Amino acid sequence: MGNPLLRLDRSGLVLLYIFLRTLQESEAGHIRYSVPEETDKGFFVGNISNDLGLEPWELAERGIRIISRDRTQLFALNPRSGSLITAGRLDREELCETVSSCFLNIEILVEDTLKIYGVEVEIMDINDNAPSFQEAEIEIKVSEHASPGSRFPLPSARDPDVGMNSLQRYQLNPNSYFSLQMRGGTDGAENPELVLEGSLDREREAAHHLLLTAFDGGDPIHQGAVAIHVVVLDVNDHVPKFTQSVYRVSIPEDLSSGTRVLMVNATDPDEGINGEVVYSFRNMESKTSEIFQLDSQTGEVLIRGSLDFEKYRFYEMEIQGQDGGGLSTTAKVFITVVDVNDNAPEITITSSTNSVLENSPPGTVIALLNVQDQDSGENGQVSCFIPNSLPFKLEKTYGNYYKLITNRMLDREQVHSYNITLVAKDQGFPPLSTETHISIKVADDNDNPPTFVDSSYSVYIPENNPRGASFFSVMALDLDSRENSQVTYSLVEDTLQGAPLSSYISINSDTGTLYALHSFDYEQFRDLQLWVTAKDSGNPSLSSNVSVSIFVLDQNDNAPEILYPTLPIDGSTGVELAPRYAEPGYLVTKVVAVDRDSGQNAWLSYHLLKASEPGLFQVGLHTGEVRTARALLDRDALKQSLVVAVQDHGQPPLSATITLTVAIADSIPDVLADLGSLEAPRDSQASDLTLYLVVAVASVSCVFLAFVIVLLALRLRRWHASRLLQAAGGGLLGVPASASQFVGVDGVRAFLQTYSHEVSLTAGSRESHVIFPQPNYADTLISQYSCGKSEPLLITEDSAADLGNPDSTNNQQAPPNTDWRFSQAQRPGTSGSQNGDETGTWPNNQFDTEMLQAMILASASEAADGSSTLGGGAGTMGLSARYGPQFTLQHVPDYRQNVYIPGSNATLTNAAGKRDGKAPAGGNGSKKKSGKKEKK
Repeated sequence: MGNPLLRLDRSGLVLLYIFLRTLQESEAGHIRYSVPEETDKGFFVGNISNDLGLEPWELAERGIRIISRDRTQLFALNPRSGSLITAGRLDREELCETVSSCFLNIEILVEDTLKIYGVEVEIMDINDNAPSFQEAEIEIKVSEHASPGSRFPLPSARDPDVGMNSLQRYQLNPNSYFSLQMRGGTDGAENPELVLEGSLDREREAAHHLLLTAFDGGDPIHQGAVAIHVVVLDVNDHVPKFTQSVYRVSIPEDLSSGTRVLMVNATDPDEGINGEVVYSFRNMESKTSEIFQLDSQTGEVLIRGSLDFEKYRFYEMEIQGQDGGGLSTTAKVFITVVDVNDNAPEITITSSTNSVLENSPPGTVIALLNVQDQDSGENGQVSCFIPNSLPFKLEKTYGNYYKLITNRMLDREQVHSYNITLVAKDQGFPPLSTETHISIKVADDNDNPPTFVDSSYSVYIPENNPRGASFFSVMALDLDSRENSQVTYSLVEDTLQGAPLSSYISINSDTGTLYALHSFDYEQFRDLQLWVTAKDSGNPSLSSNVSVSIFVLDQNDNAPEILYPTLPIDGSTGVELAPRYAEPGYLVTKVVAVDRDSGQNAWLSYHLLKASEPGLFQVGLHTGEVRTARALLDRDALKQSLVVAVQDHGQPPLSATITLTVAIADSIPDVLADLGSLEAPRDSQASDLTLYLVVAVASVSCVFLAFVIVLLALRLRRWHASRLLQAAGGGLLGVPASASQFVGVDGVRAFLQTYSHEVSLTAGSRESHVIFPQPNYADTLISQYSCGKSEPLLITEDSAADLGNPDSTNNQQAPPNTDWRFSQAQRPGTSGSQNGDETGTWPNNQFDTEMLQAMILASASEAADGSSTLGGGAGTMGLSARYGPQFTLQHVPDYRQNVYIPGSNATLTNAAGKRDGKAPAGGNGSKKKSGKKEKK
């Protein structure tokens, strides 16, 4: 087979193939090619890209491939040239042994469009096989009495090639006794026979050696030969004869090994050994010999192997019967295999995807599958279906191919994945079925926005919270998966009190935890509202908002603040006056306090912690009014010291204290006489300082008195001269002002204040006028009318010496100035101001009291330059705040809305309690306003 003639033959076949290629015709939906067998790997079969209308480079891009169904891949696609080539050596005799025309059908799948093209490739035969005999040598026994013309069957040669390449003729070597003739068979084939041409003479030649040669029609011609050994026998004049010349039988393919198929029978009338017939197979193919066996004595044909209708449906064999004398005869046996439903349908997943995007339109292709049944007839008719109620269906396409497509839109949030069962069932009896499973995951589409657990949030955070601490967390859920469900949180931009909201509150973008960047103050703001945005990471992303209301809870972090009496900054105490004729319940002063907190934390109560004379004074629990508890006695000390505590109702409660100094006197001279005896509460640390202050005050007082005496002496000396000057129209002699210091003794710490005065001497006047000017700074709360120059305080020569004498009765009393009183809108008040037993009247407008107030407050002229020892407004000993009409609460923050007293509907107001027996305007008189009005 490797000689030059064979290569020449192949070249001719290639040219023949090219010629036939131009004449091929394609059926509907098929592409037909031809290729000679025994070609090498990579042999060009056809230009598949051109026939499909594609460019060669599109083969790989569009996923064009050959579908293989459990068969050795015989062909391949060349992606560069776009041609169909052989994948290995093709042997027509191996592929199509029992048929004369060999056609191979393959399917080509276009992956992106899921289209299938059928390709039919014809395997063209070449003369690659020589005729061959099954036996290398045969023996024929011929009776010597055989008459000329007797025929003896010879074995037939077998050539698997077809057409001209198959067996064409036989040739017998030349001899004198035998010739070769051909006899037509029932199947149309010609079988060689040995014909006796002359009489045999065993005694002359007992055996003859012949050579039978078979030739095919290929180019070059191949041949095969078998040696024939003719043995001349004695006379055997009867030939065995079969009961039938042809035996036909049909058997099912599911017969087990050892089952009898049929029995042949041949008879020979001869006697003895010449009448004993022995059976044997003739011209039997190797595959047939593997399936059947013959009992040489009985003529039974038995099953030796297993039958398979899908491989071989028909068997043909020849059985020879030969007697002992050497005479033989033959009979044909045709066995037809009947199909039974022994093959279940096969489901082949040709192409599939493991996931499908949710919300995909109905009709989306999930998989392409092929269903086959190797049985025939009804046993091979298959139906394919999905047994469960799933959103999928099968749609038949080309041949036995089905497309698995979606029946409706999918929702991953309802079903994450599907396990699809595909059932293929044939129509045999009993029917056979096959199941296969396809797992499909539903890919997520960002179709769900983040959703907060609650529609809104209310958060309560106590004030004074630590900075940077977390106080709440919001959570949003996203039903999508992977990045579509990854939620990030952010705050909607806003402003709070003119500052960005992000400077107060921050949020963790991953966890939704809110952090306070500032320590909140309930007194600054009580609530705020913000919006939190939850946004997923999908494309495009989805988001949702939720409202978060933050309420700041009040804590008792502010101690009560005492507004009146104002606590001096130098540590001294204010002085309040109480006349000795005051009756029980007389209103001495009132402690006014507020608390920046709210609710219970702002409920204030007033308590008298300490008093120098227990039982003399009492403090209103809710009003803070200091009243006399009993009538004042002569034995009561001039100076009374009271410590009043103001306490809220928070937990724990906070408090503030104020020390009040009450001077008990009927007139200013009484106060001046006994001023040295006023003592403030002392402690061990201030005792030395007090001693120094007493010495300093005494020294300054002596200097002041000496100066006044000298001044008066000069006035008396020059009195007579001044009368002469008056008569002559003389001028006014001015005396420069001198300074004096008024020192509070013991009870007033650093109670030293500078004041100035002006002394004017006029001609012809017997009185000396001492004018106390108005203070030159605006912080002193004193009336312009009570200390104005329009009403100077006249000090005569007789009264000048009586200023320090409290017992003097010659003091000139000026008409009372009513402008010192508080107006109803200016009187200090506190929450809980109400009518009751704790209220009283204010002192009468006594001239002595006004004189004392004027003298003390006039010393404030030097307070602005820092020379005052009383500390600004605190140097008034508490009197200016009481009597000054300029005192209002306008400079104090209004905390009235924070204060509520249990059992009372009153709120903080600027109107004072009842003084002088009159109810204040807007107070708790007979006409009370409603609770809503009071809260407003």
